[in-house]
Amino acid sequence: MGHGPAADRALAMTPLPPDPWSIAIYQGPDPLHLSPLAGSHGPVMTREQVTDVRARFVADPFLFPHGGLWHLFFEVLNHDNGLGEVGWATSTDLTRWTYQRIVLREGIHLSYPQVFAHNGQIYMLPETLDAGAVRLYRADPFPTRWVPVADLVSGRLADPTLFYHDGRWWMFACPTPDRHDALVLYHADNLFGSWHPHPANPLRQSSPAGSRPGGRVVAWGGGLYRLAQDCGPRYGHGLRAFAITHLTSTAYEEVDCDQSPILAASGQGWNGKGMHHADIWPRAGGVIAAVDGLRRA
Repeated sequence: MGHGPAADRALAMTPLPPDPWSIAIYQGPDPLHLSPLAGSHGPVMTREQVTDVRARFVADPFLFPHGGLWHLFFEVLNHDNGLGEVGWATSTDLTRWTYQRIVLREGIHLSYPQVFAHNGQIYMLPETLDAGAVRLYRADPFPTRWVPVADLVSGRLADPTLFYHDGRWWMFACPTPDRHDALVLYHADNLFGSWHPHPANPLRQSSPAGSRPGGRVVAWGGGLYRLAQDCGPRYGHGLRAFAITHLTSTAYEEVDCDQSPILAASGQGWNGKGMHHADIWPRAGGVIAAVDGLRRA
């Protein structure tokens, strides 16, 4: 997720921290009950595995299955320029991952690289709030080259999260990237059409405990679940799940799931200080998820 571009750049001149974010793979019987993948011990991707830049941390992981491989796209905070860049890793079994390279680098901070397929093409929607717009990229070719194809919505919006439901495209985002306490929704009948702010905006305000998006919207059991960072105690403390109970172009309702937070700081180890993201994918017998965690120094 955007970790605050201005803050990230200020940190770039300091020594590498002892408490970086890293990435792990979890599994569960459903999206609300997640635990480490069987056979996996701790993170599967750390800053030490990044070979082409000096990484301060890795975070905001998104999975994408393609060509017989699992592909992982994630933010790499480049320690030397203070900017987020998009890294790429691959795996055949979700347990052993090979870091490949940086695949998207711009003159602005990038994070939260949601990858999805549409009409035979593969797209990426990273956070590009420093551009003053939500910018969509297309793979040309996948996965090593990404070209900008459209600015969907203007404004400084953190962690834009796309999903398609009931014949429309929808996008959650956080309009208060420094406070993490508000949520807005946009919708369009075509990915490249006109995007409209939802009349109920802001859906949440002055609410750091469940506003800022924390991963892909999950379709499960006939329902939709929105994932949101729990920044109530502090930024990146945990992850909450909200069941979307009513979604139309004129109305929106959701309820906080009883199981929230579904992920949180463990108090020790690689995720001892926080967890704030999950990219959850259904699979036979349950779900798998790419998550991140902040080590306690």
